[in-house]
Amino acid sequence: MPKNAYKTNPLTAEYEEKAKNLLKGELKRRGVTYAQLVEKLDALGVKETERNLANKISRGGFTAAFLIECLEAIGCSTLHLMQS
Repeated sequence: MPKNAYKTNPLTAEYEEKAKNLLKGELKRRGVTYAQLVEKLDALGVKETERNLANKISRGGFTAAFLIECLEAIGCSTLHLMQS
């Protein structure tokens, strides 16, 4: 498999969408806006602008580390993953 073939794999796109929806759902559940998330991430030492954050989340192709940083920043200690 070529080095970046996973990026064009339809299964990857499906899981990126799931990750995006998971993060957006947790933000909505807690009533946290992107602007507030930027502030909360900054308190952890993670530097993001609101625009970059919105773009990164809308693409869904962020790292697991970024997801965990965001979840920690908003005080999310548990996740419930749906089985399909």
